[in-house]
Amino acid sequence: MQARAYWTTAAGRGELRQERLAEPGPHDALVRAVCSGISRGTETLVHRGGVPADVRALMRAPFQEGELPGPVKYGYLSVGVVEAGPPELIGRRVFCLHPHQDRYVVPASALVPIPDDVPDERALLAGAVETAINALWDAGPRYQDRVAVIGAGVIGGALAALARRFPLQRLQLIDIDPAQAEVAAALGVPFASPQAAAGECDLVLHCSASADGLALALNLLGDEGTCWELSWYGDQPPVVPLGGAFHARRLAIRSSQVGVVSAERRARRTTTQRMTAALEALTDPAFDALLGPRHDFDALPDVLADLAAGRQPPGCHVICYPSRP
Repeated sequence: MQARAYWTTAAGRGELRQERLAEPGPHDALVRAVCSGISRGTETLVHRGGVPADVRALMRAPFQEGELPGPVKYGYLSVGVVEAGPPELIGRRVFCLHPHQDRYVVPASALVPIPDDVPDERALLAGAVETAINALWDAGPRYQDRVAVIGAGVIGGALAALARRFPLQRLQLIDIDPAQAEVAAALGVPFASPQAAAGECDLVLHCSASADGLALALNLLGDEGTCWELSWYGDQPPVVPLGGAFHARRLAIRSSQVGVVSAERRARRTTTQRMTAALEALTDPAFDALLGPRHDFDALPDVLADLAAGRQPPGCHVICYPSRP
């Protein structure tokens, strides 16, 4: 069996490669990809070779081949249909943390069935929604909290979309791009520019991957408030404003990362249960606001180069695979 997959071959370069698939074992499944999504922040860092050497092992994708910085097959947002494997999965639509590839063989346990009322492309957002769920488990917003989400990209938008279900006193989605107000409106979340954002927050969830965004997050906190940092800066260390009133106001910065289940839920939730919860949340059509343009699989090398250069619009870009007979 033959397949085609996207490989980052060197910093700033990628290509589609032909490869031979192994025959599925008794506990494996063969999946035909319908679409895959580009995780913009991480994948553009991989594309430009910006993953620091000391965290390359930690940043391995579940079905990565090769080693960072490259050549490497990297990615983790794939939706497909099971063509062979356990009888209960054959013909089912599934989500898998697999790189961009038109067909692949994986352990059946790595596949999570997609609810019938979640369209294929919206299901690609499961990785972002899973990250948002983990962050909310970490942060633990409480009744009548004042919460800000900084950065109206896919992760920030997913966070805001979930947080609006909490009984909060105030929720704002903040971005420097006024056009992102349309995304916030589609998600049902109040939008604010950095200049108009309300302060005295109990929690700020920072997703902008910028030093200015992090400084704003600390400025918006009330005394003894906590900033939860979801951005990953790769090899670009941000300036963190720990002078001024940071210590006097007893502010805190904590990290949230999806690699493991939040410590607050780890004893009672598995990663599969967390992913299942993310796919169930995606029955809400409001999440469609986080989807970006569609591209053919053959165009993927050029699309990633354009994304890394800032020449593409925001949102989770969708890679569409040609159907097979």
